[in-house]
Amino acid sequence: MTDIVAEMNQVMAEADCLVSEEQVHCAIDTMASAITDRLKDSNPLVFCVMNGGLILTGQLLPRLKFPVQAEYLHATRYRQETTGGILEWKLQPEADMKDRTILIVDDILDEGTTLCAIADYCLAHGAKEVLTAALVDKQHDRKAHPDLKADFTGLLVEDRFLFGYGMDYKGYWRNAPGIYAVKGL
Repeated sequence: MTDIVAEMNQVMAEADCLVSEEQVHCAIDTMASAITDRLKDSNPLVFCVMNGGLILTGQLLPRLKFPVQAEYLHATRYRQETTGGILEWKLQPEADMKDRTILIVDDILDEGTTLCAIADYCLAHGAKEVLTAALVDKQHDRKAHPDLKADFTGLLVEDRFLFGYGMDYKGYWRNAPGIYAVKGL
C-alpha cells in the first residue's frame, strides 16, 4: 500500500497547478449566482454525479439562494482508469423526475458522453428540462456532440489529465485544493 501512496505523492509533487483554490471558489460563486438567477422559481431537482461531482455539489448547494431537492446518482466510464470506457450505472436515480427541471452537477465536461447519457435518461423519465453544471470544461475538439457545453460552467481548462476538486488520478487526489494537471499527461 505504501507504493501507491508514494506514487500519488510523486504525482502531486510534479503536477502543474492550473487553477488555484481561490480561483475555484470564485468560479463556484459565479456558477451559484447564475444557477440562482435561472432556477430560483422552478423547484429544480439537483443530481450530484458521484464521485466526481461530490465536492462541487457540496460547495455549490449552500450558495444557492432558493430551496432545492438534492439527490445523487452514480454513472461512470472511468472506474479509476485514465481513459473512459462504456457507461456503467452504479446507482440510477430513484426520484420522480416527471415535469421537473433537473440540474445535473458534475466535476468535468470532457467528452460529455456520460453527461449526455444522464441527461437523456432524465428526459426519458419525464423531466421537463435538463440543465447541466460542470466545474471544468476541458478545451478540445473531442466532444460527444459538436459545440457541446454545460449550461453552467465554472472554468475552461486546457486539454490535459486533470485532478483535484472532485477529479481524480487513478482514484486519488479528488481532495486536491485546486485544479492540477499530471506531468506529461
